[in-house]
Amino acid sequence: MTDTRACINAIGCAVPTHDMHAPFIHWASGQLDDPRERQIFARMAERSGIGHRWCVLPPTAEGGSPVDPGGFYAGAMPPTSLRMRRYAQYAPALCLDAIDQLAGQVAIDRISHLVVASCTGFVAPGIDQIIADRLGLEGVERTLVGFMGCYAAVAALRTARHIVRSEPAARVLVVTVELSSLHFQPERQIERLLMMLQFGDGAAAALVTAAEDGAGGGIVIDQPFSLNLEDSADLIRWDIGDSGFVMHLSGEVPGRIQAALATEKIRQRILGSDDVTAVDGWAVHAGGRSILDAVEHGLGLDEGALAPSRSVLARFGNMSSATLMFILRDMLGQRVRQGVALAFGPGLAAEGFRFEGAQ
Repeated sequence: MTDTRACINAIGCAVPTHDMHAPFIHWASGQLDDPRERQIFARMAERSGIGHRWCVLPPTAEGGSPVDPGGFYAGAMPPTSLRMRRYAQYAPALCLDAIDQLAGQVAIDRISHLVVASCTGFVAPGIDQIIADRLGLEGVERTLVGFMGCYAAVAALRTARHIVRSEPAARVLVVTVELSSLHFQPERQIERLLMMLQFGDGAAAALVTAAEDGAGGGIVIDQPFSLNLEDSADLIRWDIGDSGFVMHLSGEVPGRIQAALATEKIRQRILGSDDVTAVDGWAVHAGGRSILDAVEHGLGLDEGALAPSRSVLARFGNMSSATLMFILRDMLGQRVRQGVALAFGPGLAAEGFRFEGAQ
């Protein structure tokens, strides 16, 4: 068995320039006919813990969101084909912005492998091929992680870990990109509008190498873990429809997560023990305030333990697979004796890994 340890050297993150959060709230409130529901929506939006969400679709001439008159979603709902054309237009550019941010921190020469994760669009040639071509990565080995949802960053980083452990000289570029704003739907139900309120666009890029080849101050990826919650397959689901990808997110999700994390069996799978106090660094996917509250209560964490996740949620919202990378970026350089990265997604499944902050 190899003794090589894989290290995240640095992470670059990028979001579009258009903040759609406030305009979206204004539009969504107007979708509700019942004044009481409008009050509930406004209260829930205020309590969401989200201050900004960024969108690749351009604002209207008046500065409104894509759902306002004159925007992408004004009038008839765009078909899936048009949404995918916008994905092909905007996703590669956002990836390259994130890679530029990464290149400002570490050298990204001699890349041997490229791993790309995304669940909000399909294009062929794929995003991985487009990135490799734009960067001149001739002969690079490519892997595309598709449609895994919010925990896809874990799968991408886990893949990079396996590559580095089998090929210690490998230099793996890991990229996640999600354009959730391409999949808004003409909803008039408060539950569906509150779900759409969570999501924004973003991309991240990381360099993963053997720990001894790293630049220092990185994150060493240790034991991965994966688990499914019983009888939960319909709690989080994506369906590809004629008008975009339609997400189904049950209100039962936070309660099921909290209950699962309170059990010794699940804690053993995640931590390798039942001692939560041994963990001094938590990188939990910011799926929403209720998800973070569920993790905090289920594990009995101290107030402030999920501060990095809550900060990313406030600044960017839920960017699906890119979110965890943003959180890890904020935790780079911290002295973490034993950390846990954890994300939830379709299934209902949990994916993650233990990590250490490189000394």
